[in-house]
Amino acid sequence: MHILGISAYYHDAAACLVRDGEIVAAAQEERFTRKKHDSAFPEMAIAYCLAEVGIAPHALDYVVFYDKPFLKFERLLETYLAFAPRGFPSFATSLPVWLKDKLFQKSMIAKALTALWGDDVDWAKRLLFSEHHFSHAASAFFPSPFSEAAVLTMDGVGEWTTTSLAVGIGNSLSVRKEIHFPHSLGLLYSAFTYYTGFKVNSGEYKVMGLAPYGEPKYATLIRDHLIDIRDDGSFALDMSYFDYCTGLTMSNGKFDALFGGAPRLSESQLTQREMDLAASIQAITEEVVIKLARSVARDTGQKNLCLAGGVALNCVANGKLLRENIFDRLWIQPAAGDAGGALGAALAAYHTMLDQPRRPMSGLDGMKGSYLGPQYDDGDIARRLTECGAAFTRLTEDETIEQAAQALADGKALGWHNGRMEFGPRALGGRSILADPRSPDMQKLLNLKVKYRESFRPFAPSVLREDVSAWFEMDTDSPYMLLVAEVARDKRRQMTPDEETLFGIEKLNIQRSQIPAVTHIDYSARVQTVHEETNPRYHRLIRRFKEITGCPVLVNTSFNVRGEPIVSTPEDAFRCFMGTELDVLVVGNALLRKADQSQSLAADYKSRYELD
Repeated sequence: MHILGISAYYHDAAACLVRDGEIVAAAQEERFTRKKHDSAFPEMAIAYCLAEVGIAPHALDYVVFYDKPFLKFERLLETYLAFAPRGFPSFATSLPVWLKDKLFQKSMIAKALTALWGDDVDWAKRLLFSEHHFSHAASAFFPSPFSEAAVLTMDGVGEWTTTSLAVGIGNSLSVRKEIHFPHSLGLLYSAFTYYTGFKVNSGEYKVMGLAPYGEPKYATLIRDHLIDIRDDGSFALDMSYFDYCTGLTMSNGKFDALFGGAPRLSESQLTQREMDLAASIQAITEEVVIKLARSVARDTGQKNLCLAGGVALNCVANGKLLRENIFDRLWIQPAAGDAGGALGAALAAYHTMLDQPRRPMSGLDGMKGSYLGPQYDDGDIARRLTECGAAFTRLTEDETIEQAAQALADGKALGWHNGRMEFGPRALGGRSILADPRSPDMQKLLNLKVKYRESFRPFAPSVLREDVSAWFEMDTDSPYMLLVAEVARDKRRQMTPDEETLFGIEKLNIQRSQIPAVTHIDYSARVQTVHEETNPRYHRLIRRFKEITGCPVLVNTSFNVRGEPIVSTPEDAFRCFMGTELDVLVVGNALLRKADQSQSLAADYKSRYELD
């Protein structure tokens, strides 16, 4: 049985193919169209999923959409009526879009499928719809390694739900409690994302990364005015401070007055105020998540917890939740946002609607390391690179690992295009930029000369699973880079008295540990544990780097520059390599050095990035 899951029309459109309950292919549309957070109907992601499995469209038993449009439209109407006439401009802006497209998504999706594949099949009869948060919950529980677990989902908003508690047992999943719009932890965090000058639905990572530079000076103000947090973690927002129900922005003038000024303009200078605001909303988020988790454990009696929804990508909160030891085990869906809704919709249909049993797990979980996207063989790679005008050397597997590890040990920044592409927002050693974490200058170099992004942004470490407890204050699996832990104490560097007095962005340039390039200013790191069974080639590279240097850790950041999606094809990798200050590129067993490339070609690619 083949079930195709789809998410689209809001942000992060994606497709996922499930065969007899096994996740066999999944990808975001943005990786193919090169439009970041592309929300369009995922034609190219769907085509990839079918090609990966080698089936024709008519072999699909069902196509499942990840939410229910009519319920969303109901929320829009009821919200307008509740706030009328104040919300009319927002309502008038959105209504034509709904009446033209979104309200009739069943016929719209069926027409899109017919346009792709013809009218031999009545696609409307094979089309199903799952509720948004149920899709999130299914994506969290069914691929998890647990036979039963509590499931907590938190995001901005689905149809009505913003937070839900479910319990999964075997192939069943039942929702127990919900918090409804407009009361939303995700939207509260997004309001601060907007207020601190970052883009909503993509800048939340920046707020989380900025938080350690500040102090939570505004946390009490947030509790007293914006959010009522109850003992069980449930909450309510004072909507008089927000504009997302009735206007076209997240917050309003009353919010501005509470925090002493207008929102920061995008790209303007960051001040200590923004850092303290970031620290404050991060502290509030952690408080809510931990209280919710305690309540979930008490109410369900479950020993395992699964997380999904956009808030589950807050790896700092996840790390603190893990250290609270509320549950025996924690598992987080790596594609926790809307892209993962496609996966959850397909699994929800298979297990709950069709009552099919779950497959026995092979490996860590059902996600296969999240390596679910396209891959390329060495012959195809050579052809594609040649057509790009690349100068490269074809190596054996052993030679590739040796030369890549030595380049990293020599301080080179390396693009790594390896095997299947990752599903979800994190690069996990499939489409990654790698570097030596021991270099005190590497964080700044990568941010400013490769990623072209803000200098304060931290980088994550990839560490061999067998060595994680020697280098970080954790001893658990973190294959999806969704848990933050502190660097081990014996690997830290003692601060001088003068360094201890620094504050804010002044803290950035202090070397804090033996691996400064991945050590944030509070000694934390967003850890990825690398497992031999899920990514043997990446594991082998880090192991060889350890043999050369004694360090089983690499800097791992996504293979892209600011504003573009992670690379997918060898051509994407070559363009990014040529347009940035990367020194070396490895695509399969092809190795490219910047010094060997055409200088005119390099200048052309770099100018394109500068224009963008």
